[in-house]
Amino acid sequence: MTKEVKGNNFHRFFTSEKRPKLIAGPCGVESPEQIMRIASALRRSGAEVLRGGIWKPRTRPGSFQGIGTDGLSWLKAAGVANGMLVTTEVADPVHVDEALSAGIDMLWIGARTTVNPFLVQRIADALQGVKIPVLIKNPISPDIELWIGAIERMANAGLEEIGAVHRGFASYEQTHYRNAPNWPIPLELKRRFPSMTIFCDPSHIAGQADLVSGVAQISMDLNFDGLMVEVHDRPDEALSDKQQQLTPLGFSEMLSQLVVRSENLEDAPSLTQLTSLRTRIDETDHQLLVHLAKRMELAREIGWIKKENKVTVYQLERWSEILRTRPAVAERLNLSRDFIMKLFEIIHEESIHQQTSLMNHSSFTEGKNKE
Repeated sequence: MTKEVKGNNFHRFFTSEKRPKLIAGPCGVESPEQIMRIASALRRSGAEVLRGGIWKPRTRPGSFQGIGTDGLSWLKAAGVANGMLVTTEVADPVHVDEALSAGIDMLWIGARTTVNPFLVQRIADALQGVKIPVLIKNPISPDIELWIGAIERMANAGLEEIGAVHRGFASYEQTHYRNAPNWPIPLELKRRFPSMTIFCDPSHIAGQADLVSGVAQISMDLNFDGLMVEVHDRPDEALSDKQQQLTPLGFSEMLSQLVVRSENLEDAPSLTQLTSLRTRIDETDHQLLVHLAKRMELAREIGWIKKENKVTVYQLERWSEILRTRPAVAERLNLSRDFIMKLFEIIHEESIHQQTSLMNHSSFTEGKNKE
Protein backbone atom coordinates (compact mmCIF):
# COMPACT_ATOMS: atom_id res chain seq x y z
CA MET A 1 0.00 0.00 0.00
CA THR A 2 1.31 3.45 -0.90
CA LYS A 3 1.88 5.78 2.04
CA GLU A 4 1.21 9.45 1.38
CA VAL A 5 3.01 12.10 3.38
CA LYS A 6 0.35 13.92 5.38
CA GLY A 7 -0.44 17.41 4.20
CA ASN A 8 1.71 17.19 1.08
CA ASN A 9 0.76 19.83 -1.52
CA PHE A 10 3.74 19.37 -3.80
CA HIS A 11 1.67 18.10 -6.71
CA ARG A 12 0.31 21.61 -7.18
CA PHE A 13 3.85 23.01 -6.93
CA PHE A 14 5.22 20.59 -9.53
CA THR A 15 2.38 20.92 -12.01
CA SER A 16 1.83 24.69 -11.89
CA GLU A 17 2.70 26.75 -14.97
CA LYS A 18 4.64 29.26 -12.90
CA ARG A 19 8.28 29.92 -13.78
CA PRO A 20 10.47 30.01 -11.93
CA LYS A 21 9.29 27.69 -9.19
CA LEU A 22 11.17 28.90 -6.12
CA ILE A 23 12.92 26.88 -3.43
CA ALA A 24 15.04 28.95 -1.05
CA GLY A 25 16.55 28.86 2.40
CA PRO A 26 19.82 28.50 4.25
CA CYS A 27 22.56 26.03 3.46
CA GLY A 28 22.07 24.68 6.96
CA VAL A 29 19.42 25.03 9.66
CA GLU A 30 21.26 26.47 12.67
CA SER A 31 18.61 27.37 15.25
CA PRO A 32 14.82 27.72 15.57
CA GLU A 33 15.12 31.50 15.51
CA GLN A 34 17.37 31.57 12.45
CA ILE A 35 15.16 29.40 10.25
CA MET A 36 12.00 31.24 11.39
CA ARG A 37 13.50 34.64 10.51
CA ILE A 38 14.61 33.45 7.08
CA ALA A 39 11.27 31.76 6.33
CA SER A 40 9.37 34.92 7.18
CA ALA A 41 11.55 36.99 4.84
CA LEU A 42 11.35 34.44 2.03
CA ARG A 43 7.57 34.24 2.23
CA ARG A 44 7.41 37.96 1.50
CA SER A 45 9.70 37.42 -1.52
CA GLY A 46 7.38 34.83 -3.04
CA ALA A 47 9.33 31.64 -2.35
CA GLU A 48 7.00 28.68 -2.12
CA VAL A 49 9.32 26.09 -0.60
CA LEU A 50 11.69 26.49 2.35
CA ARG A 51 14.91 24.51 2.07
CA GLY A 52 17.27 23.79 4.93
CA GLY A 53 20.12 21.35 5.36
CA ILE A 54 19.89 19.16 8.46
CA TRP A 55 22.72 16.75 7.70
CA LYS A 56 25.64 18.24 5.78
CA PRO A 57 28.04 15.86 3.95
CA ARG A 58 31.10 18.10 4.20
CA THR A 59 34.28 17.54 2.22
CA ARG A 60 36.56 17.44 5.26
CA PRO A 61 36.07 16.51 8.93
CA GLY A 62 35.82 19.32 11.43
CA SER A 63 33.45 21.37 9.29
CA PHE A 64 29.86 22.02 10.35
CA GLN A 65 28.05 18.82 9.44
CA GLY A 66 24.53 19.96 10.26
CA ILE A 67 22.48 20.48 13.37
CA GLY A 68 21.03 16.98 13.15
CA THR A 69 17.60 15.57 13.84
CA ASP A 70 16.50 18.37 16.20
CA GLY A 71 16.55 20.76 13.24
CA LEU A 72 13.76 18.89 11.45
CA SER A 73 11.09 20.17 13.86
CA TRP A 74 12.49 23.71 13.58
CA LEU A 75 12.35 23.55 9.79
CA LYS A 76 8.82 22.16 9.78
CA ALA A 77 7.59 24.73 12.31
CA ALA A 78 9.03 27.60 10.24
CA GLY A 79 7.29 26.26 7.16
CA VAL A 80 3.93 25.86 8.88
CA ALA A 81 4.11 29.31 10.48
CA ASN A 82 4.76 30.94 7.12
CA GLY A 83 2.55 28.80 4.90
CA MET A 84 5.50 27.22 3.10
CA LEU A 85 6.33 23.65 2.14
CA VAL A 86 9.67 22.38 3.42
CA THR A 87 12.44 20.24 2.01
CA THR A 88 15.76 18.84 3.18
CA GLU A 89 18.57 16.59 1.98
CA VAL A 90 18.79 12.90 2.89
CA ALA A 91 21.85 10.73 2.45
CA ASP A 92 20.84 7.39 3.96
CA PRO A 93 17.73 5.43 5.08
CA VAL A 94 17.96 6.75 8.65
CA HIS A 95 17.68 10.31 7.33
CA VAL A 96 14.67 9.24 5.27
CA ASP A 97 12.85 7.74 8.25
CA GLU A 98 13.52 10.75 10.48
CA ALA A 99 12.51 13.26 7.79
CA LEU A 100 9.26 11.42 7.07
CA SER A 101 8.47 11.18 10.79
CA ALA A 102 8.96 14.94 11.09
CA GLY A 103 6.50 15.61 8.26
CA ILE A 104 9.01 17.01 5.78
CA ASP A 105 7.14 17.65 2.51
CA MET A 106 9.88 16.87 -0.02
CA LEU A 107 13.33 15.32 0.00
CA TRP A 108 16.39 15.90 -2.11
CA ILE A 109 19.39 13.69 -2.76
CA GLY A 110 22.67 15.57 -2.87
CA ALA A 111 25.52 15.40 -5.36
CA ARG A 112 27.79 13.44 -3.04
CA THR A 113 25.08 10.79 -2.66
CA THR A 114 23.96 10.62 -6.31
CA VAL A 115 27.48 9.60 -7.25
CA ASN A 116 27.09 6.36 -5.23
CA PRO A 117 24.53 3.89 -6.69
CA PHE A 118 24.64 1.76 -3.53
CA LEU A 119 23.52 4.67 -1.34
CA VAL A 120 20.91 5.76 -3.87
CA GLN A 121 19.45 2.26 -3.94
CA ARG A 122 19.29 2.12 -0.14
CA ILE A 123 17.40 5.41 -0.12
CA ALA A 124 15.08 4.13 -2.87
CA ASP A 125 14.39 1.01 -0.82
CA ALA A 126 13.57 3.16 2.21
CA LEU A 127 11.11 5.17 0.09
CA GLN A 128 9.34 2.11 -1.33
CA GLY A 129 5.61 2.71 -0.98
CA VAL A 130 6.00 6.34 0.15
CA LYS A 131 4.26 9.01 -1.89
CA ILE A 132 6.59 11.99 -1.60
CA PRO A 133 8.36 14.16 -4.18
CA VAL A 134 12.12 13.70 -4.49
CA LEU A 135 14.62 15.96 -6.21
CA ILE A 136 17.89 14.47 -7.39
CA LYS A 137 20.96 16.65 -7.75
CA ASN A 138 23.48 15.81 -10.42
CA PRO A 139 26.51 13.79 -9.32
CA ILE A 140 29.71 15.72 -8.66
CA SER A 141 31.27 14.19 -11.77
CA PRO A 142 29.84 15.17 -15.19
CA ASP A 143 28.20 11.79 -15.80
CA ILE A 144 24.65 12.00 -17.13
CA GLU A 145 24.14 8.22 -17.00
CA LEU A 146 24.89 8.23 -13.27
CA TRP A 147 22.34 11.01 -12.83
CA ILE A 148 19.75 9.12 -14.87
CA GLY A 149 20.52 5.94 -12.93
CA ALA A 150 19.55 7.67 -9.68
CA ILE A 151 16.33 8.92 -11.27
CA GLU A 152 15.51 5.42 -12.50
CA ARG A 153 16.13 3.91 -9.06
CA MET A 154 13.62 6.32 -7.54
CA ALA A 155 11.10 5.59 -10.29
CA ASN A 156 11.54 1.84 -9.78
CA ALA A 157 10.71 2.36 -6.09
CA GLY A 158 7.29 3.65 -7.16
CA LEU A 159 7.92 7.38 -6.72
CA GLU A 160 5.87 9.42 -9.17
CA GLU A 161 7.01 12.99 -8.58
CA ILE A 162 10.72 13.07 -9.30
CA GLY A 163 12.59 16.21 -10.23
CA ALA A 164 16.21 17.08 -10.90
CA VAL A 165 18.52 19.82 -9.69
CA HIS A 166 21.51 21.07 -11.65
CA ARG A 167 24.18 22.28 -9.21
CA GLY A 168 27.24 22.15 -11.44
CA PHE A 169 30.15 19.72 -11.66
CA ALA A 170 33.54 19.53 -10.00
CA SER A 171 36.37 20.52 -12.29
CA TYR A 172 40.15 20.71 -11.95
CA GLU A 173 40.18 23.63 -14.36
CA GLN A 174 40.31 27.08 -12.80
CA THR A 175 37.09 28.98 -13.51
CA HIS A 176 35.35 31.90 -11.85
CA TYR A 177 32.61 29.47 -10.76
CA ARG A 178 32.80 27.05 -7.85
CA ASN A 179 31.35 24.25 -9.98
CA ALA A 180 31.42 24.11 -13.78
CA PRO A 181 27.90 24.55 -15.24
CA ASN A 182 28.39 22.18 -18.20
CA TRP A 183 24.97 23.30 -19.46
CA PRO A 184 24.75 20.67 -22.24
CA ILE A 185 24.41 17.91 -19.61
CA PRO A 186 21.19 19.15 -17.93
CA LEU A 187 19.84 20.13 -21.34
CA GLU A 188 20.40 16.56 -22.53
CA LEU A 189 18.61 15.35 -19.39
CA LYS A 190 15.67 17.59 -20.35
CA ARG A 191 15.71 16.14 -23.86
CA ARG A 192 15.50 12.60 -22.50
CA PHE A 193 12.90 13.48 -19.83
CA PRO A 194 10.91 16.37 -21.38
CA SER A 195 8.18 16.30 -18.74
CA MET A 196 10.55 16.29 -15.76
CA THR A 197 10.74 19.39 -13.57
CA ILE A 198 14.36 20.60 -13.53
CA PHE A 199 15.70 23.20 -11.13
CA CYS A 200 18.95 25.11 -11.22
CA ASP A 201 20.97 25.61 -8.04
CA PRO A 202 22.85 28.80 -8.95
CA SER A 203 24.36 29.05 -5.46
CA HIS A 204 26.50 25.93 -5.80
CA ILE A 205 27.43 26.68 -9.40
CA ALA A 206 28.45 30.26 -8.64
CA GLY A 207 30.15 29.76 -5.29
CA GLN A 208 29.99 33.52 -4.70
CA ALA A 209 26.92 35.57 -3.87
CA ASP A 210 27.65 38.22 -6.51
CA LEU A 211 27.61 35.59 -9.28
CA VAL A 212 24.37 33.85 -8.29
CA SER A 213 21.97 36.13 -10.19
CA GLY A 214 23.93 35.76 -13.44
CA VAL A 215 23.78 31.97 -13.25
CA ALA A 216 20.07 32.12 -12.38
CA GLN A 217 19.42 34.25 -15.47
CA ILE A 218 21.26 31.80 -17.73
CA SER A 219 19.15 28.95 -16.37
CA MET A 220 15.95 30.89 -17.12
CA ASP A 221 17.22 31.63 -20.64
CA LEU A 222 17.72 27.86 -21.04
CA ASN A 223 14.12 27.19 -19.91
CA PHE A 224 14.79 25.61 -16.53
CA ASP A 225 11.61 25.20 -14.49
CA GLY A 226 12.80 26.62 -11.19
CA LEU A 227 15.55 27.76 -8.86
CA MET A 228 16.92 26.36 -5.60
CA VAL A 229 18.77 29.24 -3.95
CA GLU A 230 20.69 29.42 -0.68
CA VAL A 231 19.53 32.39 1.40
CA HIS A 232 20.71 33.39 4.89
CA ASP A 233 19.73 36.54 6.78
CA ARG A 234 23.26 36.79 8.25
CA PRO A 235 25.52 35.10 5.69
CA ASP A 236 28.72 36.39 7.30
CA GLU A 237 27.79 34.40 10.42
CA ALA A 238 26.62 31.26 8.56
CA LEU A 239 28.15 27.99 9.74
CA SER A 240 28.57 26.71 6.16
CA ASP A 241 28.92 28.12 2.63
CA LYS A 242 28.72 31.73 3.84
CA GLN A 243 30.31 33.11 0.66
CA GLN A 244 27.56 31.88 -1.69
CA GLN A 245 24.41 32.63 0.31
CA LEU A 246 22.27 35.62 -0.62
CA THR A 247 20.58 37.81 1.93
CA PRO A 248 16.76 37.91 1.74
CA LEU A 249 17.09 41.41 0.23
CA GLY A 250 19.59 40.12 -2.33
CA PHE A 251 17.21 37.29 -3.17
CA SER A 252 14.33 39.72 -3.72
CA GLU A 253 16.50 41.97 -5.89
CA MET A 254 17.59 38.99 -7.99
CA LEU A 255 13.97 37.99 -8.58
CA SER A 256 12.97 41.53 -9.52
CA GLN A 257 15.71 41.67 -12.18
CA LEU A 258 15.18 38.15 -13.52
CA VAL A 259 13.93 38.01 -17.11
CA VAL A 260 11.69 34.97 -17.63
CA ARG A 261 11.26 34.17 -21.30
CA SER A 262 8.51 32.16 -22.94
CA GLU A 263 9.34 28.90 -24.68
CA ASN A 264 6.94 29.69 -27.53
CA LEU A 265 6.82 32.65 -29.89
CA GLU A 266 3.34 34.11 -30.34
CA ASP A 267 4.04 37.20 -32.48
CA ALA A 268 3.13 36.16 -36.07
CA PRO A 269 5.74 38.23 -38.00
CA SER A 270 8.51 37.14 -35.62
CA LEU A 271 7.38 33.52 -35.89
CA THR A 272 7.56 33.72 -39.70
CA GLN A 273 11.06 35.18 -39.48
CA LEU A 274 12.12 32.50 -36.99
CA THR A 275 10.79 29.72 -39.26
CA SER A 276 12.70 31.15 -42.22
CA LEU A 277 15.94 31.36 -40.26
CA ARG A 278 15.54 27.80 -38.98
CA THR A 279 15.02 26.59 -42.55
CA ARG A 280 18.29 28.24 -43.50
CA ILE A 281 19.97 26.57 -40.51
CA ASP A 282 18.62 23.19 -41.68
CA GLU A 283 20.12 23.81 -45.13
CA THR A 284 23.44 24.89 -43.62
CA ASP A 285 23.52 21.81 -41.38
CA HIS A 286 23.02 19.62 -44.44
CA GLN A 287 25.95 21.32 -46.14
CA LEU A 288 28.07 20.85 -43.02
CA LEU A 289 27.33 17.11 -43.01
CA VAL A 290 28.18 16.83 -46.70
CA HIS A 291 31.52 18.56 -46.10
CA LEU A 292 32.25 16.40 -43.05
CA ALA A 293 31.58 13.28 -45.14
CA LYS A 294 33.98 14.59 -47.80
CA ARG A 295 36.62 15.26 -45.14
CA MET A 296 36.36 11.71 -43.81
CA GLU A 297 36.60 10.36 -47.34
CA LEU A 298 39.83 12.32 -47.79
CA ALA A 299 41.09 11.04 -44.43
CA ARG A 300 40.50 7.46 -45.61
CA GLU A 301 42.35 8.18 -48.87
CA ILE A 302 45.28 9.43 -46.81
CA GLY A 303 44.95 6.29 -44.70
CA TRP A 304 45.44 4.12 -47.83
CA ILE A 305 48.66 5.93 -48.63
CA LYS A 306 49.88 5.52 -45.04
CA LYS A 307 48.97 1.82 -45.07
CA GLU A 308 50.69 1.10 -48.38
CA ASN A 309 53.83 2.93 -47.27
CA LYS A 310 53.83 1.61 -43.68
CA VAL A 311 53.51 5.08 -42.20
CA THR A 312 51.99 5.69 -38.73
CA VAL A 313 48.46 6.97 -38.51
CA TYR A 314 49.24 9.70 -35.99
CA GLN A 315 51.34 12.49 -37.47
CA LEU A 316 52.31 14.96 -34.74
CA GLU A 317 53.66 17.64 -37.06
CA ARG A 318 50.49 17.66 -39.18
CA TRP A 319 48.22 17.75 -36.12
CA SER A 320 50.23 20.63 -34.64
CA GLU A 321 49.84 22.52 -37.92
CA ILE A 322 46.04 22.09 -37.80
CA LEU A 323 45.89 23.26 -34.19
CA ARG A 324 47.94 26.31 -35.12
CA THR A 325 46.16 27.37 -38.31
CA ARG A 326 42.46 26.52 -37.85
CA PRO A 327 41.80 28.66 -34.77
CA ALA A 328 43.46 31.63 -36.48
CA VAL A 329 41.09 31.29 -39.44
CA ALA A 330 38.15 30.80 -37.07
CA GLU A 331 38.88 34.03 -35.22
CA ARG A 332 38.83 35.96 -38.49
CA LEU A 333 35.41 34.43 -39.12
CA ASN A 334 34.19 35.54 -35.67
CA LEU A 335 34.12 31.99 -34.32
CA SER A 336 35.16 31.07 -30.78
CA ARG A 337 38.70 29.69 -30.58
CA ASP A 338 37.69 27.23 -27.83
CA PHE A 339 34.76 25.97 -29.92
CA ILE A 340 36.96 25.37 -32.98
CA MET A 341 39.63 23.62 -30.91
CA LYS A 342 37.02 21.24 -29.49
CA LEU A 343 35.47 20.70 -32.92
CA PHE A 344 38.76 19.79 -34.58
CA GLU A 345 39.73 17.52 -31.69
CA ILE A 346 36.53 15.54 -32.38
CA ILE A 347 37.17 15.55 -36.14
CA HIS A 348 40.78 14.45 -35.61
CA GLU A 349 39.69 11.67 -33.26
CA GLU A 350 37.24 10.34 -35.86
CA SER A 351 39.87 10.62 -38.64
CA ILE A 352 42.27 8.53 -36.55
CA HIS A 353 39.50 6.00 -35.92
CA GLN A 354 38.81 5.74 -39.65
CA GLN A 355 42.47 5.26 -40.50
CA THR A 356 43.26 2.75 -37.72
CA SER A 357 40.21 0.70 -38.76
CA LEU A 358 41.50 0.71 -42.32
CA MET A 359 45.00 -0.31 -41.18
CA ASN A 360 43.83 -3.30 -39.17
CA HIS A 361 41.11 -4.89 -41.32
CA SER A 362 41.88 -6.78 -44.50
CA SER A 363 38.36 -6.14 -45.80
CA PHE A 364 39.33 -2.52 -46.31
CA THR A 365 42.20 -3.61 -48.57
CA GLU A 366 39.93 -5.91 -50.52
CA GLY A 367 37.42 -3.10 -50.96
CA LYS A 368 40.14 -0.74 -52.19
CA ASN A 369 41.40 -3.26 -54.75
CA LYS A 370 37.91 -3.60 -56.21
CA GLU A 371 37.65 0.13 -56.88
